[in-house]
Amino acid sequence: MKFLLITLIVHNDDRSPTERLREVVDNAVLAEEFGFDGFGVGERHERPFISSSPPVVLSHIAAKTSRIRLFTAVTTLSLLDPVRAYEDYATLDHLSEGRLELIIGKGNGAAQAKLFHVTAEDQWERNRQGYELFRRLWREDKVTWEGTFRPSLTEAETWPRPLQRPIRVWHGSATSKESVDLAARYGDPLFSANVTNPIDPYAELIDHYRERWAHYGHDPADALVGAGTAGYYAARTSQEAIATYRPIFEARVELQRKLGLPIVFPTLENAIERSSILVGSPQQIIDKVLRYHKRFGHEVMHLHADADGLTPKQHREALELFQAEIAPVLRAEIPSRPFPGGAS
Repeated sequence: MKFLLITLIVHNDDRSPTERLREVVDNAVLAEEFGFDGFGVGERHERPFISSSPPVVLSHIAAKTSRIRLFTAVTTLSLLDPVRAYEDYATLDHLSEGRLELIIGKGNGAAQAKLFHVTAEDQWERNRQGYELFRRLWREDKVTWEGTFRPSLTEAETWPRPLQRPIRVWHGSATSKESVDLAARYGDPLFSANVTNPIDPYAELIDHYRERWAHYGHDPADALVGAGTAGYYAARTSQEAIATYRPIFEARVELQRKLGLPIVFPTLENAIERSSILVGSPQQIIDKVLRYHKRFGHEVMHLHADADGLTPKQHREALELFQAEIAPVLRAEIPSRPFPGGAS
């Protein structure tokens, strides 16, 4: 199994945006130091996030690191001009020396949809058209294309030509079959959000992905799945882990109540039992990931890159414990294919 750290760059405290963005870069450097396989930066265009420009953030991370794979999580092609997105990411592909991977998706959030004049009726078609054009731009030196949401292209050339030909593109999936079907159609990997609900709806979408994968004529053995987690904190004992994480979880539930959001997991114990959250001793976390793997068949998993209420010391120690005692067991128990470019 391979492991990513991912951040949406939430900014909801007294620090300046400068300090928060610097923390993200520092966390990416730490992720490489600890031996994580990848680091991902989300894309949001509304409060409380300051992740509106992943290629800029990832370019800075590329300059500070040398080995770790760099992910977008997700690139919102439903909002972007595919030509401009191609130019940004082809440039980043060179600056990172071919360490870039994309996770694409339609994105979510009413404010950012309004900002870019995207509607519930057209968001999936925008995502599909955006990806199909982006895919062709990456692969073809000259592109002639016509669609609904941007001017047509005639023998268009885009520069620079990318380093990775082709690049691997994952499709981020939360609740809808549209992204799952698009991934299967093109033989692309799927990354399940696996965050806000119990395991069942995510497992059903992954099952649908594998069904559609076979429907489109791909070898079932080639299907590749990643999955997220709703939080992580490991300590030597489950009692210590739960005691430390309980106030963080309860503050999160209280915020959900204030925002009028549904409370899916009312207690930490309920979340540990039913959600993807990983809180407990190293052996408890290993057992839970192995149990989920039996249902998902995933080879890649992400943890949150941010402290999420933990102190910096607690966050660092938990990541160190993950790499020292949890990751080695999961890597041995769950074989995973090499990342592109020969990375193991």
